[in-house]
Amino acid sequence: MEAWIELHLSALLAALALPQFGLSTVFVISLVSATLLPLGSEPAVFGLVKLNPQLFWPAIVVATLGNTLGGAITWWMGYGAERAYQRVTHRSAQRRALQWLERFGPRACLLSWLPGVGDPLCAVAGWLKLPFWPCVAYMAIGKLVRYITMTAGLLWVFPGGLAS
Repeated sequence: MEAWIELHLSALLAALALPQFGLSTVFVISLVSATLLPLGSEPAVFGLVKLNPQLFWPAIVVATLGNTLGGAITWWMGYGAERAYQRVTHRSAQRRALQWLERFGPRACLLSWLPGVGDPLCAVAGWLKLPFWPCVAYMAIGKLVRYITMTAGLLWVFPGGLAS
């Protein structure tokens, strides 16, 4: 049974490592991980780049695009949630965190890369109806820096080839 699992897992990993599947997989994982679902995309990016070093920049760009699109979706989820909330309650919720976000505006979306708080931050930006395109631009910058830093750092920490 163990040999069967190892064989099939190896075949799956080999298929996902192929450039024609790997980049699309990285895109989907990066998109989903930027929503409110708890999923990290860095292992997928690192795995693809480790198996295909020539895909470093394509993987970074695809992951950034997927993660930014996921952040934009989360922004719209927050926007829709705020509209639904306003219809039900008809009152304004002004807490300290909301005031902070309103003060910094779209620039706060630079922090959308942070684990645990980044994705809800995008939703709150939509909730507050912060300008969509500036928010997306700041999300993209933050996420690009994260992917470059995380992937390059992991490649530096794990420089050797994969053991067979």
